[in-house]
Amino acid sequence: MVIDKIRKREVESIATEQNEYKKADIPVGKWVKCNKCKEILYKDIVRENYSVCPNCGYHFRLSSRRRIAQIIDQGTFQEFELDIDNVNPLGMNEYTKKIDGLREKTGLDEAVKCGQGKINGEEVVICVMDANFLMGSMGTVVGEKITYSIEKAIELKLPLIIFSVSGGARMQEGIMSLMQMAKTSAAIGKLDKAGLLFISILTDPTYGGVTASFASLGDIILAEPNAMIGFAGPRVIEQTIKQELPEGFQTAEFQLEHGFVDKIVERSKMKDTIYRILLMHKNN
Repeated sequence: MVIDKIRKREVESIATEQNEYKKADIPVGKWVKCNKCKEILYKDIVRENYSVCPNCGYHFRLSSRRRIAQIIDQGTFQEFELDIDNVNPLGMNEYTKKIDGLREKTGLDEAVKCGQGKINGEEVVICVMDANFLMGSMGTVVGEKITYSIEKAIELKLPLIIFSVSGGARMQEGIMSLMQMAKTSAAIGKLDKAGLLFISILTDPTYGGVTASFASLGDIILAEPNAMIGFAGPRVIEQTIKQELPEGFQTAEFQLEHGFVDKIVERSKMKDTIYRILLMHKNN
């Protein structure tokens, strides 16, 4: 039958591809495709280049661990250990299972890592959100960890740095997640009254309730190149206002042009830029 011949050719084709693969001796998991220029890149080269595409400058997303390793002096990071757990106000069984699965898969307890460390010798409190955990969404634990970090910065009289990457508030926790917007914003207000520096860094993407709260309240707001920053997505906005959006809408470059972002900083220069801001604030 014709179908049998088709199946036979498929099997032979697969076998041929596997043999060619073995001849090429390409190690599994050593290559990554750039989302912008579509080039196939050797992973180790990308990592050595701060997880930035060497061809087009596309910034790959970073885990919180790699971000901390790039920004904080080696051996100085001390994570805040908070004995808190998620709430499930809507009684969603799948939500609890999802959280447990992500903790096992990622090794993270939540979508943000917070702690204290040094940047070229300067003490800071730092929070780094992680897109690998429910797209960095902000639930009660994330809100509490960030608020605790802000209060710790006030107590220790240290500058605060927050790297944001998020889809917004965590809707699985209902209104409890929305309350974190007010909670974190109020805490930032206390930090401001204490005269302490808050540097907010927006990475791709920063959306929803995170953008609408602490991420937009920095004394200085930095962003990575081409990061998408906004409240709702472009498609939702177009459908709501019934108008076509301008080119590049919600990119970091668009936000810089319209005064929402103070500076766009390439990842390789991020640590040095933050350090210089810290020194300027310290000297003043």
